[in-house]
Amino acid sequence: MNFIDKLNFDEKGLLPAIIQDELSGRVLTLCYMNIEALEKTMKEKKIYVFRRSKGRIMLKGESSGCRQTVKKVFVDCAENSILFLVEQTRAACHEGYFSCYFREIDEKFEVVIKEKRVFDPKDVYR
Repeated sequence: MNFIDKLNFDEKGLLPAIIQDELSGRVLTLCYMNIEALEKTMKEKKIYVFRRSKGRIMLKGESSGCRQTVKKVFVDCAENSILFLVEQTRAACHEGYFSCYFREIDEKFEVVIKEKRVFDPKDVYR
C-alpha cells in the first residue's frame, strides 16, 4: 500500500495541499488535489491541482509558465493534508507575486502590500 491509499480525502475527493518554496521557506499557495492530480504530481514532479472553479485538474503554471518542481513531499500526522517543497519558477500567484500570500495585515487590521510583482498579469493572461 502506498501513502496515497492512506490519505483522508474529503467528501468531494479533495485534499488540501500546501506549496512551499524550498529555498526561502515561504508558503506559496494552498490548493486542492484529487487522487488524479496527486498521482500526476508524484509521477511528473510538477504540481498539478484540482481547480474547483473549473472542475478539472491542471498543471500549476499552465497558463503563466510559472512552474513548480517538486523537491520533497510531507504528509501531516492525521493524513488529511500534504506539503510540497518546490523549486518555484518565476512566481506562484496569478496576480504576479512570488507568493499568493503577499497581503500582510497590520496592527490596524489593514491590508499592506510591501512586495513588488514579479510580472504583470495583463502581459501573461490575455
